[in-house]
Amino acid sequence: MATLRELKGRIGSVASTEKITGAMKMISSAKMRKAEMALRRLVPFRESIRGIIANLLASDAEFTSHLTEAREVRRLAVVAFGSDDGLCGAYNANLFKFVQSHVAGLRASVGEGLQVEIYAVGSKMLKATARLGAESGIEVLQPEGVDSKTDGDSVKDMLERLMQRFLNGEIDRVDLAYMRYHSAGRQRPVAEQLLPVDSEALAGENAAQSSRPYIYEPDAASIFATMLPMHLLATLQDAFAENRASEQAARVMAMQAASDNARKLLEQLQLEYNKLRQQSITTELLDIVGGQARD
Repeated sequence: MATLRELKGRIGSVASTEKITGAMKMISSAKMRKAEMALRRLVPFRESIRGIIANLLASDAEFTSHLTEAREVRRLAVVAFGSDDGLCGAYNANLFKFVQSHVAGLRASVGEGLQVEIYAVGSKMLKATARLGAESGIEVLQPEGVDSKTDGDSVKDMLERLMQRFLNGEIDRVDLAYMRYHSAGRQRPVAEQLLPVDSEALAGENAAQSSRPYIYEPDAASIFATMLPMHLLATLQDAFAENRASEQAARVMAMQAASDNARKLLEQLQLEYNKLRQQSITTELLDIVGGQARD
């Protein structure tokens, strides 16, 4: 049985843990709000580009781009997003399982001969997929200069490398696997095809928008060729932003759970301490009364 001193030490330790997890939850909440605002700022840019492309596709002009050319998929690249930091619950584990499932599903539909390479974004995803690569012959790569917190020019450089490899025929398809942010308590893993661009699906997403008459200068085909890489950049930036917001949301929930568990344990230890203290007082009183009776 634990002594009063031991229980008091445990209580102090758990109380400190509760304070730390509470502070970490507040920090993660602030980071989540910042990531959520960044995600919202991307929406107008993304929607504007998609609207312009939808209007272009609705016109009578003919469009050709190597970025939209679908071909037999023999080599697939999956950009798998994760985190660089821990303490976010089952966030990375859920993403890793989803990547495994996505690759297995594609191999089942395309054939076991499908060659797969994974671009792991985030050290946690890199560590998990490295084991997967050793077991199933998947090539695991780490994008140069890119991590889960990357933004701006580094994302653009990564996209240019992927597009160049696709145009050179080194890879036949590029998918994004990331956690989509819905709310602080709800995030869902999704897989999205980045390359080749499905122009029919893109036009269908924006079919509800009214197609207004435009005067194209220099011509619609040139504008389409310019807008397509911008659409891909917006899609990749959106995936990074969604993933950052989801990571912080998962960390908020993990810290909340840790704080709640610490509070429950603190209550149990305090109750046990009070019982043991009362028992000790009662024993001392009985000894005093017994001594007086003998006298």
